[in-house]
Amino acid sequence: MENDSAIAALGALAQVTRLDVFRLLVRHEPDGMAAGEIARQLDVPQNTMSSHLGILARAGLVRAERHSRSIIYRANLDGLRALTLFLLKDCCAGSAELCAPLIAELAPCC
Repeated sequence: MENDSAIAALGALAQVTRLDVFRLLVRHEPDGMAAGEIARQLDVPQNTMSSHLGILARAGLVRAERHSRSIIYRANLDGLRALTLFLLKDCCAGSAELCAPLIAELAPCC
């Protein structure tokens, strides 16, 4: 991942509704959710939600798939993985013992 991509992803998540959307989609993996359902659950107007989803998609954090008349959005876990690895790439100057608590904290979630 390049700096520009990381900045775009972090910028996309630096807004409360988009962060809520991303976290909601992560909880609904691997099935994803329709845009309208995301908007309903977060109580956001559909046109506003469309804008937020577009920003997240351009940042590489969500993917959209058309299923008949609905667009299903899913968290792009590969994008999240790339962002996390980018942030941790030079963790603790290669001192594994310093990074171990951080990595241990990430492991149980999955």
